[in-house]
Amino acid sequence: MLDLKKLHKSLMELSEKYGTVFSIKLGPRNVVVLTGYEAVKDALVNHAEEFGERACIPIFETTVKGHDFGMGKKTIEDKIIEETDFLIKMIDSYKGQPFNPTIKLNSAAANIICSIVFGDRFDYEDEMFVSLVKKVNENIQLAGSTMVQLYNAFPFLGFLPGSHKIFFSNTKQSIAFFKNFFNKNRQKLDVNDLRSFIDAFMLRQQQELDNPNSYFHENNLTYTATNLFAAGMETTSTTIRWGMLLMMKYPEIQRKVHEEIIRVIGSERSPRAEDRKSLPYTDAVIHEIQRFGDIVPLSITHETTVDLNFKGYFIPKGTHVIPLLSSVLYDKTQWEKPNEFNPSHFLDVEGKFVKRDAFMPFSAGRRACVGETLAKMELFLFFTALIQKFKFQVPPNVSELGLESGVGFTSFPKYPYVCAVRR
Repeated sequence: MLDLKKLHKSLMELSEKYGTVFSIKLGPRNVVVLTGYEAVKDALVNHAEEFGERACIPIFETTVKGHDFGMGKKTIEDKIIEETDFLIKMIDSYKGQPFNPTIKLNSAAANIICSIVFGDRFDYEDEMFVSLVKKVNENIQLAGSTMVQLYNAFPFLGFLPGSHKIFFSNTKQSIAFFKNFFNKNRQKLDVNDLRSFIDAFMLRQQQELDNPNSYFHENNLTYTATNLFAAGMETTSTTIRWGMLLMMKYPEIQRKVHEEIIRVIGSERSPRAEDRKSLPYTDAVIHEIQRFGDIVPLSITHETTVDLNFKGYFIPKGTHVIPLLSSVLYDKTQWEKPNEFNPSHFLDVEGKFVKRDAFMPFSAGRRACVGETLAKMELFLFFTALIQKFKFQVPPNVSELGLESGVGFTSFPKYPYVCAVRR
């Protein structure tokens, strides 16, 4: 019944028959699926505590081993603007010819996380850094593969060959990279000059040496940094890729965005976060890119903390729950033209930006994305700077540009190439 490569689409189809709250079996486990704005909001916001636990997903549990650690300052804004300059120079090097921006955009977004976690950025040609970015990118795609979905449902099948083995190998190599970096960094720790998340963590680690129950230990630092790197890199860069593709597909929308940017900012000054309020159309386009791109369609699986009755159904404690974000971002009761790319979803009749309650790309409630503030700033600064400097257009050998998504944990554009011509 389920297409494991496009699980969210299968679940959307089932909701048409079984309603906004239904359960399915994924392997031996009962999983409750929530669809549509009303059901998802009711669960994640109005019943935040009851639906607030993070579910144990075998593929992540095996690699993260239970470790975790539970961001929009001015300095971060400056780092994003600095990274944008490197990104523009990289795109310039292709001189308007078609290229695949995936790894470069991943690297740019990863460098923002690196500046927070490590206190520094890496060069786009750094072999170790590029290798790490490629492994993380591959794992995000593998996480949506059929074999990984089967492994999550039936972990005892782990002995079989398949993409889950590559996932584990990539993770192991990524962990080794971070541990090696931390060991080098530990020798440079200056308690009077904390430059990064690592420094702050290591200082607290020293302060809690006598506490056997401290969260501030080596494994937690390693796995938390790995999680921050992967989550902070992939979703932002994928959204920018959707932005490039959609601007190529709809040149008239791109023209209006560029005209607004030039009118408000000009062609020379770098965009700043404070410009957002003066760029309502650009802001609406960025929001619509996020809605239409539907970057994390299945969200992150939740788990109920107590037995509860929800919308007429009894859900036991410990039940896995999928709040299907795809069904919220494409909810026919909330969006005028849900299946079309339509920036007017976020504009009133006067052209002013309008917030929409059903805009939930970062999920909602206590498990909402911890990096939402950072991601919003990155998307705005990257996107406006790129449209300010480049005209994105369909490569000359392409007659019809498709908007299909590829298979992965995130929904990424299947068509990989862009043409960016300097304005």
